[in-house]
Amino acid sequence: MSQRKNDKLWGGRFDAGPDAAFDAFQRSFSFDRRLLPYELAVNRAWARALEPAGILTSAEVQQIVGALERIAARVQSDPAWVVNSDAEDLHHFAEKALVEDLGPLGWKLHTGRSRNELIATDFRLFVKDASAEMQRRLTALASALADQADANLAIPMAGMTHLQHAQPILLSHFLLAHAEAFTRGLARLRAAADSADACPMGSGALAGCAFPVDRDSIARELGFSRVTPNSLDAVSDRDFALDYLFALAGIATHLSRLAEDFVLFASQEFACVTLPDEYSTGSSLMPQKKNPDAWELIRGKTGRITGALLGLLTTLKGLPSSYQRDLQEDKEPVFAAHDQVAAMLEIGAGAVAKMCFNADRLRRAAEDPGLLTTELADALVRRGVAFRRAHDLAGQVFREAERQGRVWTELPFAELRRIAPELDAAALTECSLDSAIARRGVLGGTALAAVKQELAELRRRLGQSSERAGASA
Repeated sequence: MSQRKNDKLWGGRFDAGPDAAFDAFQRSFSFDRRLLPYELAVNRAWARALEPAGILTSAEVQQIVGALERIAARVQSDPAWVVNSDAEDLHHFAEKALVEDLGPLGWKLHTGRSRNELIATDFRLFVKDASAEMQRRLTALASALADQADANLAIPMAGMTHLQHAQPILLSHFLLAHAEAFTRGLARLRAAADSADACPMGSGALAGCAFPVDRDSIARELGFSRVTPNSLDAVSDRDFALDYLFALAGIATHLSRLAEDFVLFASQEFACVTLPDEYSTGSSLMPQKKNPDAWELIRGKTGRITGALLGLLTTLKGLPSSYQRDLQEDKEPVFAAHDQVAAMLEIGAGAVAKMCFNADRLRRAAEDPGLLTTELADALVRRGVAFRRAHDLAGQVFREAERQGRVWTELPFAELRRIAPELDAAALTECSLDSAIARRGVLGGTALAAVKQELAELRRRLGQSSERAGASA
């Protein structure tokens, strides 16, 4: 076998090897080895593309593809082989393994291509698969919320704005509000997958490939729907990674808001939910404690995801055109954010499924007459009073009750008529908890029929999302 001066993918023009500290500093195999399955798939597609381009014979393609399949099998069966490798990066590892298997024939595979396009392609394939996985996990959480809404359809609760009692709503309406937020995460994940769904192979280092490879054929084999239109842009574009991180940051933000609600609801002051033992911890000092650690950790980890997005934005903001080595810093934050959000969704879905709601406590809070003050204003409107005046009169009624240390529904009817002469006895029957909820039957409202309609529509969309994620897996 003819020998090369060193086994790196570069180095022919160097007389001295790299400084040891710098060599360790610039290596990426410790994290980019995660992309090895994609690297080997791209290598197989590239080998097949080099045959009609006149670089490899049919027999050579068969040998290379066979060797790559053996390498892929060993990667799966012998993790220590990968972990203990002294490879500089995943491209170096794959070529070394190929040359060890085939000899000099292994060196022919890199004809016409660059690591710049390879890593862009590998990374895009990862984001496509990662997005499909995250859609499945997010659908599971939204489905757990839908199941809880279905199991608690008619339980009223005090809806709040500014963390103050506002109007009565159904618990199912509250749960579906969180589920709806997560469906927007599904849309962002699909957008990120579409952003990644363009194949850079054939772009070379920046100027395109010097050999007549069929880029469309390569893209089809790798599962891409299209090729990148500009080679210079293709090797440096990381918008797909930003799109994926943005989707993850949005999911984490909504998870954090859900966590905050449940942390509050589990407190003795709210006492609206009972935390499941399986997703809670205790105190090392206070025997009575049951802490909402699952939700607190989800809330706390959200900062990591936002940080990953901001970190990559900062890395990209000052880069000149084409590939720069700064882009080696793109993968670790994406991998870390992906792993964290996957765990957050798994824990969140499990905790939601096990959650028990205190129906009596929720109903008692919903029966606070203060929540029905808007109903009084609406009753006046139905009797011809302009809403702004009706709002003012209802506020005066509430304030008078406060001055007397009572709730407004306890005020004598004569007192109510003194403040709002347009009131009649029938108006007071319209100011009840059940009627306040039932009256809001518009599409998306909190009336039971509207909630049932929303639940059915949500389940339909989640089913579609599951089908799409399964098809792209």
